[in-house]
Amino acid sequence: MIHVAGTNGKGSTIAMLRGIYEAAGLKVHADTSPHLVRYNERFYVAGEEIGDAALVAILEDCERVNGGVPITLFEITTAAAFLAFSRSPADVLLLEVGLGGRFDATNVVEKPAVSVITPVSMDHMGFLGDTIEKIAFEKAGILKPGVPAVIGPQDPAALAVIAARAAEVGAPLYRYGQEWNVAEGGDGILFSAGGTTRRYPKPGLLGAHQIANAGQALMAADLAEKPVPSPEGARAKGIAEASWPARMQQLQDGALTEYLAPGSMLWVDGGHNESAGAAVAAILDGWAAEPGALPVHLLFGSLNTRDPAAYLRHLKGRAKRLYVMPIPGEENSLSEDELMDGAKRAAMPAVPVKTVQQALRDSQKKSTPVRFLICGSLYLAGHALGISSGG
Repeated sequence: MIHVAGTNGKGSTIAMLRGIYEAAGLKVHADTSPHLVRYNERFYVAGEEIGDAALVAILEDCERVNGGVPITLFEITTAAAFLAFSRSPADVLLLEVGLGGRFDATNVVEKPAVSVITPVSMDHMGFLGDTIEKIAFEKAGILKPGVPAVIGPQDPAALAVIAARAAEVGAPLYRYGQEWNVAEGGDGILFSAGGTTRRYPKPGLLGAHQIANAGQALMAADLAEKPVPSPEGARAKGIAEASWPARMQQLQDGALTEYLAPGSMLWVDGGHNESAGAAVAAILDGWAAEPGALPVHLLFGSLNTRDPAAYLRHLKGRAKRLYVMPIPGEENSLSEDELMDGAKRAAMPAVPVKTVQQALRDSQKKSTPVRFLICGSLYLAGHALGISSGG
């Protein structure tokens, strides 16, 4: 079992680990959240998304045992995942923390093979605290005595808190930039650990930040090598071919692409905090440097637990047009007025819209090719993917 906490990159790291182990011929369970389109997505059982009938049966079993005691959606989801996993054999379980770590429902696991803490940044401040140190303390709550911990790139203040907690519980640390490193190298990446440097393909997931996520996955695979071996060829294949919905995902077909002018491109990204905004900005800079670069149009939405201006400030000057819309069906979505205010504070003129389709129609009314990116929230990304798939 590999237990993954952190603010950014949890899902991508798990996607690469899943790719590595499946390329090695192993059966994998994975428990991830939130879902984008279907609740079933959270339950990856022995290499397949759980079916409707099996999921209903598992949830009914959990509800019966719970006996009406108050329980959150995430808690019963986690219990259902563990029950589903217990009924189907697999070689590896990849377990993603839902919120924080210390009090997260997934933290009932007593001794995973490896713990991973991906980069920590400001997010969920109402639940985890209003400083990077407080948030890091909650994430470090997954560290266990004697269980090696892979630590991704961190703010120095966050790293100090994580290191102190690791020393307190006796968890060996494998820190980015110290016990391991990863960097771009020519047409691939160079991963260094244990006195050796190995070359792997660039991640199949788009963005420079995915190189660090690949390093986290590779270090975790190194530490888990004894119970679950993964040959070098499987690691290379897993890194290169990993996919993860709504992480700079290009939509090349589906209902929404019908709105595109010839030559336009449609992308979806679910990153939702300030660090995610910086990662998107780096990708937009890469696009702008390409020969014949297309103008970028953005559709942005966000939950009311986020500061939209903190995300959007990174994109100022990088997009020709910004649309904003409340996320349909999300009671915690920022309103149109709040989104417009966030855009104003980020010094980005914005156009309010009611639907994804309206934004695409307006963007494409001159039939000029653009890169159109839907961004700012996993929930907005999921809404767009649902429309695209006809769900």
